[in-house]
Amino acid sequence: MPTFTAPDGTRLAYHVRGDGEPLVVLPGGPMRASAYLGDLGGLTAHRRLLLLDLRGTGDSEVPADPASYRCDQQVADVEMLRAHMGLEHMDVLAHSAGGSLATLYAAAHPHRIRRLALITGNPSALGLRTTPRERLAAARLRSAEPWFDAAFPPFEAWLNGTGDFDEVFMPFFYGRWDDTARAHDAAAEEQANDEAGDRYFADGAFAPEVTRNALRALTAPVLLYAGEFDGGPGPALVRRAAEAFPNAEVTVQPGAGHYPWLDDPEEFVRRTAGFLNPGTPEPPRAAVRHPENTP
Repeated sequence: MPTFTAPDGTRLAYHVRGDGEPLVVLPGGPMRASAYLGDLGGLTAHRRLLLLDLRGTGDSEVPADPASYRCDQQVADVEMLRAHMGLEHMDVLAHSAGGSLATLYAAAHPHRIRRLALITGNPSALGLRTTPRERLAAARLRSAEPWFDAAFPPFEAWLNGTGDFDEVFMPFFYGRWDDTARAHDAAAEEQANDEAGDRYFADGAFAPEVTRNALRALTAPVLLYAGEFDGGPGPALVRRAAEAFPNAEVTVQPGAGHYPWLDDPEEFVRRTAGFLNPGTPEPPRAAVRHPENTP
């Protein structure tokens, strides 16, 4: 397991999977070990993934200063990984809360980004937040699911501040609530650093107008990837976030939730590899599709 040293002396680990051109991968959670990303549905057949364990997660050290868990404080970690790998420019893929970190990095180092893929990326760095109303609207799209009647009331209560977080509504975060999704969800508790997650979005982490102004210098192509059933961020919010990038495109994966590489790995890889590897044919789409993922 390779490691490098962050500017404050914290030893950070990253995991290398696959072959080909390197792709730096920033996990979400917030502050969940990169193991939950797996091989991103088979993207390792097209790129060499460098999956960073953010400080205090996975195989990376716990920092001496807990304040360094804040999202903006970790931009220097990403830049140190780039320098450690000897990359003049790099492609970056970020998921969920990692999208905020990737956005801040792109604003701080626009000339270092070659291509940027934000997968169901949290747009807080741009001053955009998902509202409870948007999450509930996305949840209602699942009303035909057998688990909906049991899951929706506690989900609504949690979002309205009248109830606690409950595992019963986790199916709303996945496009398909199958054995793969259940196992993925069950692993979250041991992969997450809750203290770090609480500090990640702490006050002062973001200056949206400063970030938006800095992003004007970003000429690299940016892919903003949404899941049809994802409530945070939903496709509409992802389209609003795309307006902050000079060279952006939006794609919405049918039938997908917050983890699109689990819901339809083949479709996810086809779309992301097509963006990351311009000039090469997209992987072909098989004729057989999961019925629940057919638009």
